[in-house]
Amino acid sequence: MQRYFLQEDSWKANNVSIEDEDAHHIINVMRSKINDEIICCHPNGKAARCRLLSFENNRVIGSIIEWLDSNKESPIKVTIAQGLPKGDKFELVLQKGTELGAWGFIPFQAERSVVNWDKRKTEKKVKRYARIVKEASEQSERNFIPFVQKPVSLSKLIADSKTYTIKLVAYENEAKQATYQSLATELKKLKSGDSLLVCIGPEGGFSDKEINTLKANDFVPVRFGPRILRTETAALYLLSSISYHFEELGC
Repeated sequence: MQRYFLQEDSWKANNVSIEDEDAHHIINVMRSKINDEIICCHPNGKAARCRLLSFENNRVIGSIIEWLDSNKESPIKVTIAQGLPKGDKFELVLQKGTELGAWGFIPFQAERSVVNWDKRKTEKKVKRYARIVKEASEQSERNFIPFVQKPVSLSKLIADSKTYTIKLVAYENEAKQATYQSLATELKKLKSGDSLLVCIGPEGGFSDKEINTLKANDFVPVRFGPRILRTETAALYLLSSISYHFEELGC
């Protein structure tokens, strides 16, 4: 059943009002008919099964049939801080990371990031990113849409990191050491409801200065397995590991 995320003002008593792109999708893409059913998600994370009542001027009205008792969110709120990569790699991280349960994404300008966005490019990209995570949330039947921040500096990222339960940095040199800090060790410190911020470098990795600064601000360097991962793979490795550990093993 198709899922749509609606803003607070779209909910009126026992009805929902759907407009713009979502209404277009219902009418012209899905070719839905009166009395067809969809799932509508409220900003508070609750989802309702709704019946379509009318199509008026690219506006769809539906009635709430029942509220669903279904939670597809990860028990750990994981935020991916991604050093800006080249090309469309960040879009892959957003799409697949949303499917794998990420709570949010913070792109940051690392020393070795090749790209450098101006204000105009940033605004355009952030709008596109919001659409990517919304569509991925609908496809994967999430209860919430992950947040995507505008790109920040590493110093701003560190300043905003104080509220997280645990902070990690994926550090490729850890994978090369005979003695290393494992991801598994850090995951054992987490419990349901905790928050995790994971900092991942761009293609060239972190500079020594960046690593030292992150360590000085309570980011724990860990390895993601014995192999060196591409920047767009690291977040997906982490999220898959968390899903297996907390959702499948039930640790």
